Amino acid sequence: MPELVLWDIDHTLMATGGLGRELWSEAFHQVTGVVMREQASVTGSTERVITQETARLHGIACDDGLFTRFADALGALHVRRAAELRKRGHALPGAAAMLAALAERAVRQSVVTGNIRRAAEVKLGVYGLDTYLRLDDGAYAEDGEGRPELLRAALAHAGVTPDRAVFLGDTPADVTGGHEAGVRVVAVATAGPRPTSCATPAPRPYWTA
Repeated sequence: MPELVLWDIDHTLMATGGLGRELWSEAFHQVTGVVMREQASVTGSTERVITQETARLHGIACDDGLFTRFADALGALHVRRAAELRKRGHALPGAAAMLAALAERAVRQSVVTGNIRRAAEVKLGVYGLDTYLRLDDGAYAEDGEGRPELLRAALAHAGVTPDRAVFLGDTPADVTGGHEAGVRVVAVATAGPRPTSCATPAPRPYWTA
């Protein structure tokens, strides 16, 4: 049994019914004064990278200050529209049951997500999943740019070595990031790439659920 189980959030534990993009667009407009015409790819990415690349698509320089202001705006929008998130989105089938089953076995659980922390907290809360998670042991967009960096941050926060951790995610970036960080990976086949597209060469097998 692993000492620490780390979960991706979007399309691994939940779906937001398209509201996430709406909130993102609104935060971008608030911070830059520019209406978002195009958003950079979000699949397997982090808010920090998405912000940098979306800003570039609009001819805007993105520094740490811009990202901090964007993160603050996006977090506030999630808080303000939490009821709408609850109405339009949902926890994925079996997510709460799996979290509960691991909690009953006293397995420590947290998240590794490209979301900013405040948005992650709101989403997990409105779908009733936060009860099972130690969010201070996780890692978020504020902690780095890529999955390997975030996973290493979470391991450091939790005080756990890679060989004692498992990471569950739904994208090829989750799988390759987990392998780069030295943790075991469970590839969750929900929306997006099918399991075969996640089967990148790796030093150990992974599983699908």
